[in-house]
Amino acid sequence: MSFKDSVSELSVRSQSARKMAQTEEATKNAVVMPFLRALGFDVFNPSQVIPEFVSDVGTKKGEKVDYAVRIGDRIEYLIEAKSISTNLSDAQYNQLFRYFTVTEARIAILTNGIQFWFFTDIEDKNKMDSAPFFKFDLDAYDENDLKEIEKFHVDRFDIEKIRSAASSLKYTRLATAYINSQWNAPDDEFVKSVARSFYEGNITKQVVESLRPIIKRAFDDLFRQKARQKFNAVLEGNERDGATDADSLPEEEEASDIVTTQEELDAFYMIRAICSEVTPASNIHMRDQKSYCGVLFENNNRKPIVRLHFNGKKFYIGLFDETKTETRVPIETLEEIFAHKDKILETVGRYLTPEPA
Repeated sequence: MSFKDSVSELSVRSQSARKMAQTEEATKNAVVMPFLRALGFDVFNPSQVIPEFVSDVGTKKGEKVDYAVRIGDRIEYLIEAKSISTNLSDAQYNQLFRYFTVTEARIAILTNGIQFWFFTDIEDKNKMDSAPFFKFDLDAYDENDLKEIEKFHVDRFDIEKIRSAASSLKYTRLATAYINSQWNAPDDEFVKSVARSFYEGNITKQVVESLRPIIKRAFDDLFRQKARQKFNAVLEGNERDGATDADSLPEEEEASDIVTTQEELDAFYMIRAICSEVTPASNIHMRDQKSYCGVLFENNNRKPIVRLHFNGKKFYIGLFDETKTETRVPIETLEEIFAHKDKILETVGRYLTPEPA
């Protein structure tokens, strides 16, 4: 089984665990130990994985951390697990801080069986940073996340490479958060900074207020353009690979004529969230066409999940039965998509079941 397949299986396992694994111990058995197996460790070999690891810290005698993971003759990872219902943002993990200082481990992992937060000591040597440099989410990961998580596999582990990349990941995350906040609600300083590049007059408070919605709209337009470019690249790649599916774009349908609307993007993310209950979100793809916007499993035209017919005055979603016959259902609001959750999951489930040989 490939590493990608192992993570995909782990994602499905975490979905099932949510219904039953409500304690820390159950979460460890259901998800954390399989996670370590996916990273190439023998979880039943105490020379690799040490459960309930004890290292007396100051006056904290006998305190335990859930797992210490050894690679060669060094402990490299410390892992603390919380119950699968825990919000990691609210979790207490003082043991990790203390153990990080007194052990040789340079990587600390906090997890609830769905999210895995990775810490190191970028700011002060031998002192665990308060914020993780990398977060891996089994509900929402992409190819880049897979490349990062694979660096922690026992066969690929290189602490120096991980530490050198950690700083870049951390600051990329912070920059992304800042850009996202400005995209949603540009503050005065940001508006002024952008305005100076094109506005020749005095940038008064009134000017700032008039330019704020324009700059926000520019963000939206730029995102749509980038998304469209990615969709086009996928389509062009399929053409180069000789794809001849009947659902491919007709020759007369120029990509420049296709506009992906905000409603289509919002609907896609809703459907992706629904599908993530049974399969990794990275398996759900969007492919816009002139007459409709398709949501596909594994970016395969032969595996349609939903079609969004949003180009007319009324909105419809196209749902599929076992023969892949489409039925259009009218919706008044995007939230009504969730009313068809069972049908959508039923369709995805058919693609998860191997076809008979």
